[in-house]
Amino acid sequence: MINSHARHRLATISVFGITHLQRQHPLMVAWWSAAFPGFGHFLLNHYLRATFLTLFEVMSNTMSHLNEAMVFTFCGKFDLARSILQPRWVIAYIIVYLFAIWDSYRIALLQNKLCHLAELENERLPSTRLFALEVQYMEQKSPLIAAMYSLFFPGLGQFYNHRFGLAFYAIVWWWIYLTLSRAHEALFYLIIGRLHESTAILHPHWLLFMPSVIGGSVYHSYVTAIEHNRLFRLEQRQHLAERYRHSKVRIFS
Repeated sequence: MINSHARHRLATISVFGITHLQRQHPLMVAWWSAAFPGFGHFLLNHYLRATFLTLFEVMSNTMSHLNEAMVFTFCGKFDLARSILQPRWVIAYIIVYLFAIWDSYRIALLQNKLCHLAELENERLPSTRLFALEVQYMEQKSPLIAAMYSLFFPGLGQFYNHRFGLAFYAIVWWWIYLTLSRAHEALFYLIIGRLHESTAILHPHWLLFMPSVIGGSVYHSYVTAIEHNRLFRLEQRQHLAERYRHSKVRIFS
């Protein structure tokens, strides 16, 4: 039976998109928090916390020169790595970094339980919402297309999934990474065969952010599309069961 006054809600639709509870593997969430603090919280739909953590990651990493120190360490230049590190910012970075991993793991465990309770209560899911600025609705999407969009330009997969706030945030930051790392210019020089110039203009600090950002955007858009498809099927099931509940024809066994 569909519950119209459930205590635990599975999903809601706002002008920014569909916000929902979903089952996540806690270790996978923690891993994405380790890859880039805040990404695990994005997977859990905790957008304010995730935004704060990602901004702190960029700020503290930049002030501590951590990425540059990592590059020097990979090249065996340990003295240079030690000389550029800023201990005050490194300590702050480590504290927030470990907190992001633990907090996302803890929330994933809790939200798995809340998701189970919400599914048992079976509250009626919304299908369409009209706003002055946007039309939001549940629809079936292709996870592979969502992932492909994010692979070409992080944030486009989130646009495809109607997560407009996150999409705008991701696109702006990706453009910042491209500009400050000079990755596009380096790619152009690489294509025309000027390898030395290609590597010389790259800024390693900003470049090192980019693999995690691409991976996180691709994974987020992929799993979000899968979850939206599940919610779409569940809403259709609720609608049909409610509309034809007095019918003698058995749609569902």
